[in-house]
Amino acid sequence: MKSRLLASLATRLSDPLRRRARRGLHVAEGAGGAARGAASDGARARSPLARRRGARYILNHMVQYSSARLDASFAALSDATRRGVLEQLGRADASITDLAEKFHMTLTGMKKHVGVLERAGLVTTEKVGRVRTCKLGPRGLDEETAWIERYRQLWAARFDELDKVIEELKRKENVDGRKQRE
Repeated sequence: MKSRLLASLATRLSDPLRRRARRGLHVAEGAGGAARGAASDGARARSPLARRRGARYILNHMVQYSSARLDASFAALSDATRRGVLEQLGRADASITDLAEKFHMTLTGMKKHVGVLERAGLVTTEKVGRVRTCKLGPRGLDEETAWIERYRQLWAARFDELDKVIEELKRKENVDGRKQRE
């Protein structure tokens, strides 16, 4: 699906932009309508998509996230069912059938959830005969906990500063209120 969409977009782009898109370089149309790329060759071209002024199109295949592991973990943890599966596996190992029954899901649906958790490294599965047993993976959530803690500290510091500003404003308001009464 993604390749078809990208192919159809690439056919609509003009030749210089198409070459850039194939190389995975950033291609964007700015407010002036002319297309610009992030490559250093400086080639500019007017794409058929650029006929509408003010529109912005970005095509970047080569974006790589250094925190792919964090992204996978948070994506896996974003679903309540997957969090429940982790909680259940924290108590005891379970088969996919047991998990599906516990969460009132089909085997296929539970297998997909377990697959997401497995790709994130949070769960491991082992197939013995016809039964696939799930257990918590060897990797903990230390990196995720550290990331959350950094942002918790950042927000705590910001809220502390906001509290100081509010207290200062209240103090000034009280002083100004006394002056007006006198």
